[in-house]
Amino acid sequence: MEKIASFTIDHIKLQPGIYVSRKDRVGSQVITTFDIRMTSPNEEPVMNTAELHAMEHLAATYLRNQPDFKDKVIYWGPMGCRTGNYLLINGDYESKDIVPLMIETFEFIRDFEGEIPGATPKDCGNYLDMNLGMAKYLAKKYLDDVLYQITEERLIYPQ
Repeated sequence: MEKIASFTIDHIKLQPGIYVSRKDRVGSQVITTFDIRMTSPNEEPVMNTAELHAMEHLAATYLRNQPDFKDKVIYWGPMGCRTGNYLLINGDYESKDIVPLMIETFEFIRDFEGEIPGATPKDCGNYLDMNLGMAKYLAKKYLDDVLYQITEERLIYPQ
């Protein structure tokens, strides 16, 4: 079988950032998939499922309510390797185009107080596996270490 594109990225050189993972055509539309990489693969500990799950509920809720992007967001969810998340947006975008959106999203997670949206047995298949405190901690870390001073090297996959 042919190796899929995401397995051709050099994960030894990859650092936290925002990357265009792929662009797919669906009819006349372009769907841009972003790699929202939060930890350094194979160097830092991966994120636990509880904080990723809380982050997923919060980010998805925020993005699907954000005035400029709510009608363009297709999906937000964790990577299987637990080093980040994927964001799929309807439109032809580059990484730099969504930096302000990611700052807003992670500030929302960092500052969130109260009950996590959708964290009930009726709304979620694993509602008890959430860790808001760690989701907030990781959002703050990503903002401080990456998003607030993001550079070109953190917007384009390493070669």
